Amino acid sequence: MLTVAVVGAGLMGRGIAEVFAGAGHPVRLHDVDADALRGAVDSLRDVDGAVDGSTDLAETVTGASLVVEAVAESLEAKRDLFARLGRLLPDALLASNTSVLPVSSIAERTTRPERVVGTHWWNPPGLIPVVEVVRGKHTSEEAMERTTALLTSLGKLPVRVERDVPGFVGNRLQHALWREAIALVADGVCTAETVETVVRNTIGLRLAAMGPLENADYVGLDLTLAIHEAVLPDLNRSPSPSPLLSELVAAGDLGAKSGRGFLTWPEGSREQAGARLARHIARQLAATATATTTATATATADNDLPAA
Repeated sequence: MLTVAVVGAGLMGRGIAEVFAGAGHPVRLHDVDADALRGAVDSLRDVDGAVDGSTDLAETVTGASLVVEAVAESLEAKRDLFARLGRLLPDALLASNTSVLPVSSIAERTTRPERVVGTHWWNPPGLIPVVEVVRGKHTSEEAMERTTALLTSLGKLPVRVERDVPGFVGNRLQHALWREAIALVADGVCTAETVETVVRNTIGLRLAAMGPLENADYVGLDLTLAIHEAVLPDLNRSPSPSPLLSELVAAGDLGAKSGRGFLTWPEGSREQAGARLARHIARQLAATATATTTATATATADNDLPAA
């Protein structure tokens, strides 16, 4: 078992720590906020593996074979942290949970950037199978392989991202959809509620079973080409965030955390939405596992049939 240090005891950090501890790895959790750290460690008391915490970074990471960073999404903060980690741990594997920032830039102040790799976990970390393993400009193949193998041993579904592009794979796809969704509301085409209804009851229903490229093949690339020729010229192509999004943020309408954003969030609704999301993901995973088991059993039975 590896000793794993997780830096950052927020929502993602504690979730990542829980996955490693649940697999039996000793985990040390670090945060500069003593109250946040105490709350995170207390919430993990019932996990099978041992989890302890410290507000002292050196104490936390000493002897760790892997450090997973899950601090605020600030390039400067991450650069400074990785520079310190590089001095404290000259040989350990260093992983950043950034969701959009360049891994190469995060690693540039370390003495050995070849051992820095991106590991983008999705929220909630304990439920979402995919972890994007991102190769920075100097990340070694050994670091990529070690990270992929470790994540696989945790029961995760690691995917390799071979070029260090902003947003990697998942967030580029996700935010392309978000940009168009915001544009539809900003341009008066429909309400935010309509966007939610359409997405959740059309493409949202089938994406778990059929991704965009398989769907394109399924309906026919000739039809896909015809649709693109008609639709793509009219899609939003702004290289900057929507003015509507900027206005909402400037007004303090930050979404669920403030009670209002594109939608209205009454007290308690954020927690209800999180619970609903968790239940949905769990059902999807259970259904996928059942389908896979059935398909495997059917294939095995077919292979056992006598030749005609």
